[in-house]
Amino acid sequence: MAIKHLRTAFSSQYQPGQPARLQSGESLQEPGGDYEALHKQMKRLFNSKPGKKYGRFSDDIGESPLRSWLKEYLEDKQSFAAFTDRLFGQWQELLTGSQEEFQGQLMIVHEALADSEVVYLLIMESDGALRFDGTQALDTTDVLSMSRLNLAMRVELDDWLGDNAAENYLTLVHARGTGEPGELFIRLCGFTNQVDVEKETLTFLDAVEAFAKSSEPEKAGEVRTRAYEFCKEQHALGEPVAIEALSGYLDEEQPERFKEFASKAAEMPESGVLHPDHRKVKKLVRIAGSGGGMSVSFSSDLVNQAIYYDRDKDALTITRLPKALREQLERFLENRED
Repeated sequence: MAIKHLRTAFSSQYQPGQPARLQSGESLQEPGGDYEALHKQMKRLFNSKPGKKYGRFSDDIGESPLRSWLKEYLEDKQSFAAFTDRLFGQWQELLTGSQEEFQGQLMIVHEALADSEVVYLLIMESDGALRFDGTQALDTTDVLSMSRLNLAMRVELDDWLGDNAAENYLTLVHARGTGEPGELFIRLCGFTNQVDVEKETLTFLDAVEAFAKSSEPEKAGEVRTRAYEFCKEQHALGEPVAIEALSGYLDEEQPERFKEFASKAAEMPESGVLHPDHRKVKKLVRIAGSGGGMSVSFSSDLVNQAIYYDRDKDALTITRLPKALREQLERFLENRED
């Protein structure tokens, strides 16, 4: 990992109706060291965040000028410092109009990878910590949170400006509870949502399930498991699911088989890429439900082997109980008999 440019700014709005405050740092070129470590951790949080949104820049440059500013920087029409000055200025202006209190560290990173370049825009949060000061008196201080990331965006530069431009080159983290500052961050990014994640999740599940059913019975479970594993790995990398790559993963001997099947069985996007919610994809390998004081979860492979469902009686029969569960039941019944 190599950071080409990085810059941060601390922004705060403690009194709605008053001008927001912003203090920016120097523009750093190839900062290395601790900055690389910090960015690496922020990337981990970004990639692992569930419920990400995918889209592109808004066409309304007047409302969301980040698109044009970023392009000017990439074309060497302005420096990184000048680009971020404009970006930070807009963020301060947006916060000034906010009716909610806010404080956070804005960080923008231009990163060069082995085969691509990306830009991250992140709002880093703080945690309170205790320390002893120089006189050994207990004091409080703020430190960067290494476990929370609720507002962030990634721009895939090659997908945006490359010869084969993609439809969706922005990935957005916009967690619940971020309130008005969260909406202002979306305006700052100029993000427009182009992907229906729920629809693409259903498309993915339907295609895999249909393919599993068309396979030999003893291989159906393996198909579901491998599809889930592939989706999980892509999520860990912060990447969507490419149907062609998934097809090769499901059947190395006939790598085109799933791709051809899916194109006939489901309505696949022209891009050949899906953005399924990995949490819901887990349904391929796990059956779970709760309600009425009961919670049940088990591997789908156990159906009709250790777990049997009677539709007429709406009854579930479980054999080969886990040892810990059996011991709890025995103790509970013994206590009741006493």
